[in-house]
Formats: sequence, C-alpha cells, structure tokens
Amino acid sequence: MQKFESYLTTHLPEAPSFHPTFNEALKAMLLAGGKRFRPQLLLAVVDAYEPMICESAYPVAMALEMLHTYSLIHDDLPVMDDADLRRGEPTLHKRYDEVTAVLVGDALNTHAFYMIATAPLHNDVKVALIKELSYSGGIGGMVLGQAIDCYFEGEKLAAEQIDFLHEYKTGRLIAASLKMGAIIAGLDEKEQEELFKFGLDLGLLFQIQDDIIDVTQSSCEAGKTTGNDEDKNSYINHFGLEGSLKRADNLAEKIKEQMANFDLHLKDKLEPILNQYLNRHKG
Repeated sequence: MQKFESYLTTHLPEAPSFHPTFNEALKAMLLAGGKRFRPQLLLAVVDAYEPMICESAYPVAMALEMLHTYSLIHDDLPVMDDADLRRGEPTLHKRYDEVTAVLVGDALNTHAFYMIATAPLHNDVKVALIKELSYSGGIGGMVLGQAIDCYFEGEKLAAEQIDFLHEYKTGRLIAASLKMGAIIAGLDEKEQEELFKFGLDLGLLFQIQDDIIDVTQSSCEAGKTTGNDEDKNSYINHFGLEGSLKRADNLAEKIKEQMANFDLHLKDKLEPILNQYLNRHKG
C-alpha cells in the first residue's frame, strides 16, 4: 500500500486551467487520506494470484478511490448530509463553495473511468472493469442506495429494506472492489461472483460499524461529522446500539468463517487487511 500511495500522490488529476482553486480542490480530499480500503481489497486479490501485474492494477485501484471520494464529497453537501468534516479536514463545500464541491465530485467520478481506460491492461479486461464499476457505482449500486436513503429520510423502512438500502449504498462498491481484482487476476466468473457475495457481507458490516461510530465517537475522533443520522434509516435507529453491535458481531463471525474457506493465497493476502477492520465496532 505504500507503493500504491506513492502512485496515487504522483498521479493526482490535474485540469489544464487558469481557474484559481479548481486543481487544488480536485486533489484535496484524495490527499486528506482515508483508509484506502477499496484499493486494498482490489490489490490484495491481484497480488494473491498475479503479483507480477499488481502495479498495472494501480490505476484501477486509484479509480476506485476516486469514485469513492466523489461519493463522499457529494454525500457531505448541504442538500444531502450537510457535513462540516471529512477525513479530518473541512468538507469541500466548507473550504471552497458548493459549486466547487459538486464539480470536483463530478470530475473525480468521470476521471475514474479515464484511469481505467488508460491502464496498462488488456482492452477486454478494461471493458469488464468499466462495466462492473459503472454499474455497482451507479444505478446498480451506490447511486441507487443514496437515492433510497435520501428519499426515505424521516420515514422508517422495514428491516429487509434497510439491508437493501445499505447493500446498494455501501456494500456493492466494496463487493465490486473484490470482483474487479478477480477480473484483473483472470479468475473465472464463478470465483468472481463468490468474491462479490463475500464483499456484500463485508460492506454491510462496514455500514453497521459506521452507524455505531456515528453515535459512539465525536467528530474529532471519527475524522468526520458524527451525530448526524437522527432522521436516517441507520441500523442504530432501527435496532438500537445493542442490536447493531450484535448484528456486527454476527457478520464479523460469518466473514471470518468464509475467509477460512478461501484458498491459502487469497487468505494470506486478505486476512491481515480484514483483521484490522472486523472488530472496528468494538472501539
């Protein structure tokens, strides 16, 4: 990941423009850090099976981080969560203005696909990657989940609808990260889908953990605005803190059991990453 971080900082997007702040804003949230969880997952799968092409996958890993970052920038806007803090820094609409934040999000979204299109990979692989990311990051995943989340704010959904919402809003981009690694590594479709399903469970766990952090940590501790989900269809609002902790524990155990059945190459690469996060909800 140190090599990937070096790649990211030397391949930041830059517009050929005389705009006084756009390029600075374009890079700000990428440079602010973050867990880089989605790139880690993709690169772990590639490294498990095809370590010689891991560096060729860096542009795709960066594309995932750019798409995720765009979603955070838009999620923080006044029209959505109206958040002041992200990755320990002021949100873009606070640091600059709403127009800049919207356009930077748009730019990162579209530039993610440029990164994949220009990656040193076979064209068939790149088409498959673009297909997966555009769907799981769009109407087949994250954007649909966000639309449901915003539309039903203040209205209590059923338990199965909560899972649907968060599977799409959070889970599918995490699942896509694993599947895209499998596509680059040349795994067959069955193996790709198994990793995708595993990623859905992982994504739900991450969302439950985020909901727990929202009520148990300050904005300073979390590095982002917390206590902002009162009207949301969060796991806390539906199942309470104890119920959410139990759901997180059950999912973490399920994920450990699934990981134990992976082949040794994949297990050796994924286990150290996931062990950092599986108990995140316990503080």
